[in-house]
Amino acid sequence: MPVNEAQKREIEQLRGQATETRRAVVPALEEMLYKPLPVLDQGFVRVIDYMGDDGAVVQAARVSYGRGTRQVSEDRGLLRYLMRHRHTTPFEMCEIKFHVKLPVFVARQWIRHRTASVNEYSARYSILNREFYMPAPDQLSTQSQDNRQGRGGVLQGEEAARVLDILREDAARNYADYQEMLNEDDEGNVIDPKRQGLARELARMNLPLSIYTEWYWKCDLHNLLHFLSLRADPHAQYEIRVYADAMLEALRAWVPLTAEAFEDYRMGGVHLSRAGLEAVKRMLAGEQVSAKDCGIAPREWRELMDSLGQ
Repeated sequence: MPVNEAQKREIEQLRGQATETRRAVVPALEEMLYKPLPVLDQGFVRVIDYMGDDGAVVQAARVSYGRGTRQVSEDRGLLRYLMRHRHTTPFEMCEIKFHVKLPVFVARQWIRHRTASVNEYSARYSILNREFYMPAPDQLSTQSQDNRQGRGGVLQGEEAARVLDILREDAARNYADYQEMLNEDDEGNVIDPKRQGLARELARMNLPLSIYTEWYWKCDLHNLLHFLSLRADPHAQYEIRVYADAMLEALRAWVPLTAEAFEDYRMGGVHLSRAGLEAVKRMLAGEQVSAKDCGIAPREWRELMDSLGQ
């Protein structure tokens, strides 16, 4: 399960507390604070803390002393201008902190984003829980034949059942061996008092990448948007994309005007090369053009045609 009963009680206790403040508060995000947004079979994303809001971005861009008397429409226009022209520093003035529970193989992909502060659960200090990611049947895909880091069709019937059996058996066996090396059971009791257990920092190396870990992940708004532009993209790996989707939900609650501009210009927009722009201009002029005519590589041409719905 994503959270156990003790964790549920802790969350309810945290959500029952309230503190007066003079800083910017976003009611929609306050409502989400500490709540786990379920992801995958046993993972979650929780917003733990945040600083700033849409107004803080606007204030930083104008270098003003306060929020002033400008209309929301003016703030929205400025935010869209900043997003459209790829200004970055105003968005760095806001920060957010997440608590994330995720499989280790997703964490190792995620950590490639080096623009956040991260503190991960320590398997040197504590024992990892018996929690492993098991893909849903519709995520058991074959290897794509034309994309080395992509997926093809979905495994069916006996082949799919066989893969799931292998994953479950390997996870169970490796965790049993982990406990055997530690010489501790699920309750932390010594299995065999006649022998010593292996150090936790060594015993953990036997565990598979499907085991769940947890971390606190804090970054500024600019770098969160960069993360989401890559990981919430339809081409991103499913297992990290669903985490990005949950974080996108938090983004919409936190900075709705920024989120709107981001989804319009970054998620829903298209960046064209010089050659791509010239190709579009020629198409609009009524010319019949091809990749060869425009000096565009086949892959870029396919991407251009896909974005244009051709």
